[in-house]
Amino acid sequence: MKPATVTYPVHELIRNRWSPRAFADKPVSQETLEQVLEAASWAFSAMNEQPWRYIYAHKADTEAFNRILDCLVPANQAWAKHAPVLMISLVKTHYDNGQLNRTAMHDVGAANATLFLEATALDLHGHVMGGFDFAKTQEVFNLPPTLEPVAFLALGYVGQAEQLDEPFRSRETAARSRKPLADFAFNQQLPE
Repeated sequence: MKPATVTYPVHELIRNRWSPRAFADKPVSQETLEQVLEAASWAFSAMNEQPWRYIYAHKADTEAFNRILDCLVPANQAWAKHAPVLMISLVKTHYDNGQLNRTAMHDVGAANATLFLEATALDLHGHVMGGFDFAKTQEVFNLPPTLEPVAFLALGYVGQAEQLDEPFRSRETAARSRKPLADFAFNQQLPE
């Protein structure tokens, strides 16, 4: 675990949540996976639309797992192939009446964050990936036009950095950092 060094006291779940690439060879039970997905269901969303959808596969289900894995860019495939669970988070872009849901992507991000906080509470960790083939994902999973892939998620128990090849090994052991509040939070208006 790599707890974050913070300026202000934030909850330990937030400090302990991080994005490893090394995963232990330990399966995630279906019950545990359903627990983290249940947590995602309780994220806030505009008009309670809950525009998130998830496609997942356990590593033990080789065919389904590889369908997800094959949609990732090669650099992500190199380490994600060891995760016990791979998921695709998707967004339902429109309300049932056909109107565009402007906040849908935001809401999916909230669901993913809530999912990972629950995972952290269970000693699980995950890594969100934007490096995937959008068109291939749409084709492989026969997605309708109003359902788009947002991000891929790798989920499991933390492994050892030594199991990774470079440059991932160095990234795994590097110190965590974030921008200071002064770079993104402003009282009343943005600086000129």
